[in-house]
Amino acid sequence: MADNKRRGEDADDERLNDDEVVNDGADDATDADEEPVSRGGTATRSRAKADSADSRSKTRTDAEKVGLFGRIARFVREVVAELRKVIWPTRKELLTYTAVVIAFVAVMLTIVAVLDFAFAKGVLWVFGNPS
Repeated sequence: MADNKRRGEDADDERLNDDEVVNDGADDATDADEEPVSRGGTATRSRAKADSADSRSKTRTDAEKVGLFGRIARFVREVVAELRKVIWPTRKELLTYTAVVIAFVAVMLTIVAVLDFAFAKGVLWVFGNPS
């Protein structure tokens, strides 16, 4: 009974006619003589290989030309550029967020302190107080 409800090769065979051929596109552009087919803006294998080879050679030569101080200066420029993209909170938002964090920490501190006191009293009650 479980075999009848299981979807396997039999279920797929029923949906396909004998005349239909399933093409999954796995063999596209496998021969070196064939031109790879472009699929609406996606990169083809040969173009991706060529681009990666060009970008590697450019980055190596650029890295060799730029010295230590040039790399540090580029890093600082990139950090400043990223910090300009940050959406900084207003003073009101900052005070609100700070108050929420302080209130949450105070509540958690109270819960932990009460549990610590309760467990300490419980341990002393179970094992006795030697003093």
